[in-house]
Amino acid sequence: MPPIREMLADAGITEQQWRVLRVLAEYGPQSSSTLASRASLLFPSLTRIAQTMQNKGLITLSRDADDRRRQMICITSSGQKIIDDKANQALEIVADVKHRLGKDNYEALLDILALLDPDNPEGN
Repeated sequence: MPPIREMLADAGITEQQWRVLRVLAEYGPQSSSTLASRASLLFPSLTRIAQTMQNKGLITLSRDADDRRRQMICITSSGQKIIDDKANQALEIVADVKHRLGKDNYEALLDILALLDPDNPEGN
């Protein structure tokens, strides 16, 4: 985690905010509950984090047009810029982890982490 924390400190965001941005960049706009699940955050924590991120201009919050009870979250261009600016550094960190673990252990780690993915039917 230290290399990731260092990378994020340069960007002025937390690990949780990074996860939110990564999920939004990968999956697009989504409901708060879906985002909380995909980012591995408790819903009340996401609510607090999202407010902070909205204040920083990294995301927008709006009500779903079809179901006004649902809040939709979308990444802004400023949020996407952080993802874009840190992409190469993040890839370097992943490459270092892969090198340290070795290919087989790295693949095993990814398989185990996939079990936590709410979109993975085998993970439930």
